[in-house]
Amino acid sequence: MVDSSLAGKSALITGAAQGIGAAIAELFAARGAKVVVADINAEGGEETAGKIVKDGGEAQFVRTDVTSAADLDAAVKATVDAYGRLDIAINNAGIEEQGSALHEITEEAWDKLVSVNLKGVWLSMKAEITQMLGQGGGTIVNMASIAGMVGLPLGIADYSAAKGGVVALTRTAAIEYVKNGIRINAVCPGVVRTSLLDNAIKTGMFTEPEAAALHPTGVLIDPEDVAEAFLYLASDAAKHVTGHAMPIDAGMAAG
Repeated sequence: MVDSSLAGKSALITGAAQGIGAAIAELFAARGAKVVVADINAEGGEETAGKIVKDGGEAQFVRTDVTSAADLDAAVKATVDAYGRLDIAINNAGIEEQGSALHEITEEAWDKLVSVNLKGVWLSMKAEITQMLGQGGGTIVNMASIAGMVGLPLGIADYSAAKGGVVALTRTAAIEYVKNGIRINAVCPGVVRTSLLDNAIKTGMFTEPEAAALHPTGVLIDPEDVAEAFLYLASDAAKHVTGHAMPIDAGMAAG
């Protein structure tokens, strides 16, 4: 039996040029969604959209800087122009932490990370909610992190603060718009096999075995595993779920 749980739905996915975002876009398309891939990385974004189309899905790429309100308004408009409405918004775009102790984080580094990882989610939601209010509802799932739920001694105070902000923003917005038919949730992954992890290993933040050991299971998480959580929260199977920050963390929050 073919799973068509998102058949006929339109989905805007930020940060979908690679990693978890690309895995979400490909999974959603495989489940029947019409996808807009939004990313500042044009080459990677075109590649993700092209792969979906090659596999028989429907997708297009829109270059989007999530720190730009104008870009996000344009991405939402492109989705509506192409597919008639915005059913699902996945706010996944983010950048990595630098692995610096709190007192060594520069103001420039703090501002850059918070601008993308927190302000970018807020700006995305502003554009998306405006559209969803006009069409009578929709679903938003934000990318947070287990680092926004528990303290981790990894030199990621800026990243943790931004992701904690995403969790709080998600919960507040969920209550604010629940009467308007808009469900808003977040996913909080642990350590996932992505290019961000590769860069952290290369810069000496930790080794791969040390990264895996952060999980009580001792196993790293694959992007496809995280994508499945986004699929659930975006689908009608989660119609009674809103304001939830879902850990996909191999037990980190339980420790």
